[in-house]
Amino acid sequence: MTGTAVDSGLIARLAQTVADRLSERIAADGRRMPIDDERSYAHKLINAALEREAHARLRRGQEPLSVDSEQAIGRAVHDRLFGLGRLQRFLDDPDISDVAINGCDRVFVTYRDGRRQRVAPVADSDGELLDLVRLAAARMGRTERRFDAADPELNMHLPDGSRLHAIRDVSGRPCVSIRRHRFELSFLSELTACGMVTDELAGLLASMVRARKNIVVCGATGAGKTTLLRALINEIPPVERLVTVEDSLELDADRFDQLHPDVVALEARQPNIEGQGGVTLEQLVRMGLRMNPDRVLVGEVRGPELVPMLLAMTQGRDGSMCTMHAASARHVFDRALMYGLLPPHELPVEATAHLFAGAVDFVVFVGDERSGTNAARLRRVSTVLEVVAAEGTSIAANEVCGAGADGVARMAAGMPLRAGTRADLERAGLDTDLVTGVPR
Repeated sequence: MTGTAVDSGLIARLAQTVADRLSERIAADGRRMPIDDERSYAHKLINAALEREAHARLRRGQEPLSVDSEQAIGRAVHDRLFGLGRLQRFLDDPDISDVAINGCDRVFVTYRDGRRQRVAPVADSDGELLDLVRLAAARMGRTERRFDAADPELNMHLPDGSRLHAIRDVSGRPCVSIRRHRFELSFLSELTACGMVTDELAGLLASMVRARKNIVVCGATGAGKTTLLRALINEIPPVERLVTVEDSLELDADRFDQLHPDVVALEARQPNIEGQGGVTLEQLVRMGLRMNPDRVLVGEVRGPELVPMLLAMTQGRDGSMCTMHAASARHVFDRALMYGLLPPHELPVEATAHLFAGAVDFVVFVGDERSGTNAARLRRVSTVLEVVAAEGTSIAANEVCGAGADGVARMAAGMPLRAGTRADLERAGLDTDLVTGVPR
């Protein structure tokens, strides 16, 4: 707590007292209160707890807490209950993109300009860190999630849109990773301004979405796949019904209500302690298809959900999109063929190749480079492939946009879009001058 020393033991004790009172109220009502009501009630409980503490100190002959100390303790208790305790300051800092915790006292933050720095401990012990994450799992997600010895991995969406991943027991010390999403970068015009796409490429991508082309966005972890997919989603007309499918909510298409008033956001769920009630991404994709969507959007395809996703793309859900991890645009094809082999589908490689080629129109690769040690990361779209056909177990694609010597992606000379695709994109507003190709 900057500027005011506080007693972490007192904060923990008061937070536990308030949490117990909240639980008693919820148990008495038989249901969770709306979050605003819960915060308001907690605020009253915190003030009452601080007042009792002040009387207790007077009875013991101790100096009363200063006004600044009481305010700092109150904020810390609130952050422990509804935020992430001492971690909350990182979520409140717009310049921080990632937080890595390898035990309570080994904490590193990465700034949006690429700098990485070690910072002060976020808890007094690993046990306190575990308590903090357990409380977040129970109170901060859409549904209560477990985080204990029987279920040592946690993956959840925080209220501000960040993603938290934590593990325990399988690592030497508890480890927590937080990815901060930049919701201010949610439109192609903003990605153009920050150098992720060029003006001509933004025009191509926008016309692909408007022409209802099926798109796979790929790249490495942290390259900006979700950021780009969110910008592409915001090119979809507001009259369309969208279903998003994610392991942990990140797309937040419903954040832009004026753009997407009809959105169903589906999130995978872990099984309970008896092993019941789990819902997989594959099941969610199938559920989404029954909801009469205009488009299905999968946050990250990484397993057997690929097959129902591809089937959706070939069964009248044109314009669907997803992300995949890959080291290059063409590496996506190898990943797809591998996913098709997984149970329960276990498709022959040739069948998956033909299914992918018949479903996906474009693969867009987001590169992630550094210009030097500890230098800023350069996130930008470097390749766009038009998927053409499958030949046996191979998937053929034309590179219609690739990176030149300067790393900037441009329309490829000598490898134009297919005539039918070009006509579709022109009808969707693509500037015809772009498709002639720019020498690299």
